[in-house]
Amino acid sequence: MVDKFCNSTFWNFSLLDRPDADLTLCFEQTVLVWIPLCFLWLLAPWQLLHVYRSRTKKYSITKFYLAKQVLVGFLLILAAIELALALAEDSGQATIPPVKYTNPILYLSSWLLVLLIQYSRQWCRKKNSWFLSIFWILSICCSTFQFQTLIRALLQDSSSNLAYSCLFFISYGFQILILILSSFSEKSDLSSNPSCTASFLSSITFSWYDSIVLKGYKQPLTLEDVWDIDKEFETKALVSKFEVFMTKELQKARKAFQRQQQKSQQNSGAMPHGLNKNQSQSQDFLVLEETIKKKKSRTTKHFPKSWLTKALFKTFYMVLLKSFIIKLVHDISLFLNPQLLKWLIAFASDKDAYVWTGYIYVILLFVVSLIQSLCLQSYFQMCFIMGMSVRTTIMASVYKKALTLSNLSRKQYTIGETVNLMSVDAQKLMDTSNFIHLLWSTVLQIGLSIFFLWRELGPSVLAGVGVMVLLIPVNGILATKNRNIQFKNMKYKDKRLKIMNEILSGIKILKYFAWEPSFKDNVNNLRKKELKNLLLFGQLQSLIIFFLQLAPILVSVTTFSVYVLVDSNNVLDAEKAFTSITLFNILRFPLAMLPMVISSTLQASVSIERLEKYLGGVDLDTSAIRHVCNFDKAVQFSEASFTWDGDLEATIRDVNLDIMPGQLVAVVGNVGSGKSSLMSAMLGEMENVHGHITIKGTTAYVPQQSWIQNGTIKDNILFGSELNEKRYQQVLEACALLPDLEILPGGDLAEIGEKGINLSGGQKQRISLARAAYQDLDIYILDDPLSAVDAHVGKHIFNKVLGPNGLLNGKTRLLVTHSIHFLPQVDEIVVLKNGTVIEKGSYSALLAKKGVFAKNLKTFTRHSGSEGEATVNDGDEEEEEDDCGLIPSIEELPEDAISLTMKRENSLHRTMSRSSRSTSSHLKSLKNSLKTRNANALKEEEELAKGQKLIKKEFMERGKVKLSIYMKYLKAVRLYSIAFIVFFYMMNSVAFIGSNLWLSAWTRDSNTFNSTNYPASQRDMRIGVYGALGVAQAIFVVIASIWSVYGCIYASKTLHRQLLINILHAPMNFFDTTPTGRIVNRFSGDISTVDETLPQTLRSWLMCFLGIISTLVMICMATPIFAIIIIPLGIIYVSVQVFYVATSRQLKRLDSVTRSPIYSHFSETVTGLPVIRAFAHQQRFLMCNEMSIDTNQKCVFSWITSNRWLAIRLEFVGNLITFCSSLLLVIYKSTLTGDIVGFVLSNALNITQILNWLVRMTSETETNIVAVERIDEYINVKNEAPWVTDKRPPADWPSKGEIEFSNYQVRYRPELDLVLKGITCNIGSTEKIGVVGRTGAGKSSLANCLFRILESAGGQIIIDGIDIASIGLHDLRGKLTIIPQDPILFSGTLRMNLDPFNNYSDEEIWKALELAHLKSFVSGLQLGLSHEVTEAGDNLSIGQKQLLCLGRALLRKSKILVLDEATAAVDLETDQLIQTTIRNEFSHCTVITIAHRIHTIMDSNKIMVLDHGNIVEYGSPEELLEKSGPFYFMTKESGIENMNNKVL
Repeated sequence: MVDKFCNSTFWNFSLLDRPDADLTLCFEQTVLVWIPLCFLWLLAPWQLLHVYRSRTKKYSITKFYLAKQVLVGFLLILAAIELALALAEDSGQATIPPVKYTNPILYLSSWLLVLLIQYSRQWCRKKNSWFLSIFWILSICCSTFQFQTLIRALLQDSSSNLAYSCLFFISYGFQILILILSSFSEKSDLSSNPSCTASFLSSITFSWYDSIVLKGYKQPLTLEDVWDIDKEFETKALVSKFEVFMTKELQKARKAFQRQQQKSQQNSGAMPHGLNKNQSQSQDFLVLEETIKKKKSRTTKHFPKSWLTKALFKTFYMVLLKSFIIKLVHDISLFLNPQLLKWLIAFASDKDAYVWTGYIYVILLFVVSLIQSLCLQSYFQMCFIMGMSVRTTIMASVYKKALTLSNLSRKQYTIGETVNLMSVDAQKLMDTSNFIHLLWSTVLQIGLSIFFLWRELGPSVLAGVGVMVLLIPVNGILATKNRNIQFKNMKYKDKRLKIMNEILSGIKILKYFAWEPSFKDNVNNLRKKELKNLLLFGQLQSLIIFFLQLAPILVSVTTFSVYVLVDSNNVLDAEKAFTSITLFNILRFPLAMLPMVISSTLQASVSIERLEKYLGGVDLDTSAIRHVCNFDKAVQFSEASFTWDGDLEATIRDVNLDIMPGQLVAVVGNVGSGKSSLMSAMLGEMENVHGHITIKGTTAYVPQQSWIQNGTIKDNILFGSELNEKRYQQVLEACALLPDLEILPGGDLAEIGEKGINLSGGQKQRISLARAAYQDLDIYILDDPLSAVDAHVGKHIFNKVLGPNGLLNGKTRLLVTHSIHFLPQVDEIVVLKNGTVIEKGSYSALLAKKGVFAKNLKTFTRHSGSEGEATVNDGDEEEEEDDCGLIPSIEELPEDAISLTMKRENSLHRTMSRSSRSTSSHLKSLKNSLKTRNANALKEEEELAKGQKLIKKEFMERGKVKLSIYMKYLKAVRLYSIAFIVFFYMMNSVAFIGSNLWLSAWTRDSNTFNSTNYPASQRDMRIGVYGALGVAQAIFVVIASIWSVYGCIYASKTLHRQLLINILHAPMNFFDTTPTGRIVNRFSGDISTVDETLPQTLRSWLMCFLGIISTLVMICMATPIFAIIIIPLGIIYVSVQVFYVATSRQLKRLDSVTRSPIYSHFSETVTGLPVIRAFAHQQRFLMCNEMSIDTNQKCVFSWITSNRWLAIRLEFVGNLITFCSSLLLVIYKSTLTGDIVGFVLSNALNITQILNWLVRMTSETETNIVAVERIDEYINVKNEAPWVTDKRPPADWPSKGEIEFSNYQVRYRPELDLVLKGITCNIGSTEKIGVVGRTGAGKSSLANCLFRILESAGGQIIIDGIDIASIGLHDLRGKLTIIPQDPILFSGTLRMNLDPFNNYSDEEIWKALELAHLKSFVSGLQLGLSHEVTEAGDNLSIGQKQLLCLGRALLRKSKILVLDEATAAVDLETDQLIQTTIRNEFSHCTVITIAHRIHTIMDSNKIMVLDHGNIVEYGSPEELLEKSGPFYFMTKESGIENMNNKVL
């Protein structure tokens, strides 16, 4: 029938059975024309419908669109001409075959359809339809056959069908042009991300990403260079989609959970009362709430489960479906390779086969490989992007939940655990979703492999598969062992890092006391244990590698041996051997992956459960807080009872309280009376027991522990509001922040560290207050905002902000306070006791009443110094612990009791010098005092401010890692080790090539012998040698890997030792300008990279590299001409790699840089939740979180794409190698045999994977060697002077304790001004010297100079006739003693803290403790001197820590004692104890006291007054008081008029 349709033969086999094969013209004009057109017509309706549904707006017309429409128009014209020609011919007598006019008609309608589809694409962002691109490719491929047939026909007879042929050629050309145009992407105006507008060909090859790779190669990428992600992947879009499913699934899960609970209650006989079926549905949630409240102990175990996976599946099911289809296509096409290989071997073995069949096989092999590569990379891209979206969804959902979670649920998690949900668990889910398809894919691949192997070798396959399966448990056992070792090692690592952290936090003390060697030994001992474990780990790892190496060899040896031995008729030929080897290579991957995928899925299920518990937690119930608009009161408590925990009794009980608009109400009461809880209840932070609170208007909140965000001061105060410059300045002035802004670098644009680390307590509190004051709200809830500021500032703030004439007058203010002297100015006082209001009324009314308030007032009033201001028992719950219950009066409180956070900046005594206090309460004098304090503001602080600008950003290497770094590492491994390792790996490659050659020789036997006359001895020799070569490979690998383990551990040991020694020798200013975290990072992250990751990466790299070399050598052995092809392919490969590595490295850095802000913003939010909720800023914080996640997402997206970009190009190079080698095998067929073809191609097919892996490893190596670079940076930090020199002082030096300063000058860093400007004075033996001066006068610098913490810039210090600059630091520091300002302790025993070198006997230590008034305390401890001190001495009170430091000094008994007057942080009682002990015990020593409070040094022999680094007065206190100089004014300010009036 088809013959009639064409008027010629449809199919003719004889045309194929000849060297120049061809198809019939009829077949080409029918079947090959209809295939692409069927594809077009079948998919077009679906395509048009999709466009119609998803259309957005019509985009502008582009040149590409016009060009394509014009070209299709031309095709339309050509089809019309062809139809006209056919009809014209038909009018003649000859019968025209129907095909002549049906085809043009088909083409006419198809081209019209194409025009319509191209027109419809104007409403899409992606102008190029993927399906049109495939249609053009199909059409061109199918037309190619007709193209060559017509050319052949014309060559034979030039006049045959000339017109038709010309029309065909022109239309063929136009189609190619359209395909070329379709491969270009058309930019849309909206999107900056070209992935949305990329054409189909550009998408599958990731060519749209070229521009970024180019840019990344030329210069390091910045965040601006990375494209934003597409709208559909933005956090907001993902979360809103996910939440729809989450709400439904969670509801279902809750109902199921509740039914289950009811069942268990029925089973236990407890029926919920009065719940019939109809009610139960509506009461679902209530019952759930009840059960959760009642059974808090059980909530930890029971919660709605198994809803998260469903919700995630429903959110991402489309991606899963698409990637499933693509993966299926890939897996099936994977098994076409062995079949094609088999045909090629058969082709090479058959001398009579036509060459064209070989070419077809080669082309098919290339096309199949290409399809595999494209499918695999598209599948990876989809899955990785899905993984990224899952991570984003989880992170954003956890953040959103954190904003609404009830306090009870929140208590179950520490901040660290919540951040872990966001980082670790989200990451686990991301990793699992990347590889989720492998669960079915690995099973499919294993099944198919066994099926095809069975077809090749029959049942003997089972022997090989059996060996593989047997090796799985062996590896499993080893892996478990390894995991246990790693677990143990983590413990050692944690201990080592804990010590490192302490060393760095207390480095000042170590330097003062010359204790570095003791701590160095501590760290080294732990490191030894760690390395011993690492060695064991490495040895086991080598064993695992040995088995992995052995597996494929064992499998092929076993299978082939069994196959040959089972039946004498079985002869191993090339087809069977090499097809099987290819199949075994395919089988290796799924067998290795399956256990890993299963274990990672199990890990993810744990994470899912944790997330379900968190995301399904109970939300904050604020129903008891009623916000109303029309109400005569501002706040009304009605029978309100609230609790922090449903199981405990109420904290706030039956409060009835009315607060009128505009009132200033003070809330007072003892510690723990519920003042802060009352505030929290108003904010809805507590659980309601009964009653309610009505609030009219908006609320602002200042918490007791101020919450400061990481950002500028301005951002903290504006808190998301618009800037109103006038109000902003008013607020700054009112909150006394102007003087602080003058000191801080950058004023109000000064960056504040996390948790306000670089601010004092007072500054934080004032910023917190300014934030509230700036927002123009109705009700201000102020939880003791004056606790952390000193008296003057407190008064200033009360008058300017809170009081009757303050900024907030007219607003409703609730003020929790302990400062009694403000109470007369408030409108109403509420007295709380045990959570109930016991009295309320105005100040005078309450005094007249003579109730609890009046009594307390008498008890607590205590005058302090001249300031005549009173203070109530200070502090709330938290403060009570801080001050150990001994509360100093305001005079004693440093301006910021929290200056302890400034552990290290010795120079930065932000503690306001008491001397700069002004007695006058007049505002002007306050301003002046603030100004003078400013004028003398710490020079050092400003210097550090300059310094801080320098250290803001961590030094980040850009571009390539220098060769010297690689050399440093290799030298650390030792070069002879490297030589041996490389040698053994090379021997492994030689054995690998040998075994391949042997196998091809073995298969050649099948040509010489047939099954009957195959000699057994020959067969056994073949099996034996093949097996021996296999085992040799494994042995060489295991020797090389064990050797490399020893080498790399030696390198780790060397690098860590050098790093530790150098860090301990670094000068103090290095620690002042380098954040501890940054140094710890070198000891944690970087050292662990050098320990574990780097050696493995380098091993893999070497094996891949040698694997590629050996494959190429084998191809060249078969077809030497291939060596020429290697050169261009090598160039392509290397250039792709160079481009990629530069970009990928920078993207990885950007990823980690943009990731940490997400977590820090989250932990910041969790800490500041009450404030965020009070100001109702949840939405703003959500948006902020979304933005930071999106910023990170765009880097991750780019990084994923860069990997795909690389992989597709490398696989293309790999496919070209396969293509070229197979092509050469066909060309040189006459000189080759089947076994050679099999031997070359089975290896060439494997090369793609290895090439890909090599680049991965190169990039990994570059990433990981950065760790060595960072360690090296700190190994080369400049050291301080040597610890011990040749010149050593006498053993009893200093015997007298005479100190002589002659024109001594010092500066903090070379580029900064002098801090001490030429100090000259003599201090006699056993003299007691007091050093005073305003903040920043250089007092502490003086102490630092004695210990040579700061080296001199001129002049000298001579102690007992020896210039201190001429001896070693340890000789000097070991002979002096200091009691520093901050008592720093280390974790370890009490004994270790007093005497780390075990220099003293127990009696001496007990004697020192007795003198330090600690004997009774220590002997009362269960373990006595062996009592463990926790990190930073947190299990001792501040007073006890200070006394321990005194104990250290008493043990040393050195002749010179420096007191960096530490008593600022302790209560009066401890202060007395310390002063008395020092007077008695150190009477024979020279004592230099740096005073922060004048009265402590009034009994000194001499007083040194410093100002701006100069001595302005020096003499006895009596002399100086008569002079009326600076010292006289300081004493006057402190209320000490003369020597007799010295108050303590």
